[in-house]
Amino acid sequence: MCLISFNWKAHPVYQLILVGNRDEFYNRPTSSLHLWESGFYAGKDLKGGGTWMGFHPNGKFAALTNFRDFRHSISDPVTRGHLVKDFLENNHDPVQYLKSIKKEMGRYEGFNLLVAEGDQMAYLSNRRQEIEIVSPGIHGISNAFLDTPWPKVEQAKLELQRGIESKLVDESSILSLLQSEEYASDTSLPTTGVPYEMERVLSAQFVKMGKEYGTVNTSAVLWRHDGEVIIKERRTIPSEENTVKFQIRPDF
Repeated sequence: MCLISFNWKAHPVYQLILVGNRDEFYNRPTSSLHLWESGFYAGKDLKGGGTWMGFHPNGKFAALTNFRDFRHSISDPVTRGHLVKDFLENNHDPVQYLKSIKKEMGRYEGFNLLVAEGDQMAYLSNRRQEIEIVSPGIHGISNAFLDTPWPKVEQAKLELQRGIESKLVDESSILSLLQSEEYASDTSLPTTGVPYEMERVLSAQFVKMGKEYGTVNTSAVLWRHDGEVIIKERRTIPSEENTVKFQIRPDF
């Protein structure tokens, strides 16, 4: 994913309220949200074999964004989508898992990884060494570190906060967020190693970059304190919506 806003453990009904946009090349083969053979729900990158966000009925959740810094790249990197897949398929808790991948972080292009289970969510970027325990409250992440105040991240956090305050907390309402195509002002654009005009286009929440690249889906996640989970995905290419609902069972 390329933009995520979420409320973690700061709502009377929901442990997690999350909305995220995935930006990708339009022709990259992808399957919609579905139940994988290994038991978790996610979309699938059919080229790399991984995923950008997934939830296992045993209570494991993970989401990934790319860290955009074209000034530093590596040759023959491992697909970042395996980081989400591997967490959902193993028995490590969030911190154990992030510790286990630290020694191999150099094999991946830049990433931000959120992993959660039970009442713990942890964050790691391979652009620094520290594992961070995510505090309760509203957070946002795009293609820089967690809560870096890029304009679209701050806008996303504010939209989510307003939705919660207005009690518009259902999968359809949450899915309607992160749809702005407005660019950030030139003075607030980050410097990530891409040309200026590309940086402008990427500063929008909902990206449209010609006929080749842009926002391909938006996903909403509602995880209740009682263990009920609803995930709704809206794809733009092809145009479709998918919803799954399940009850967390730690012994699953």
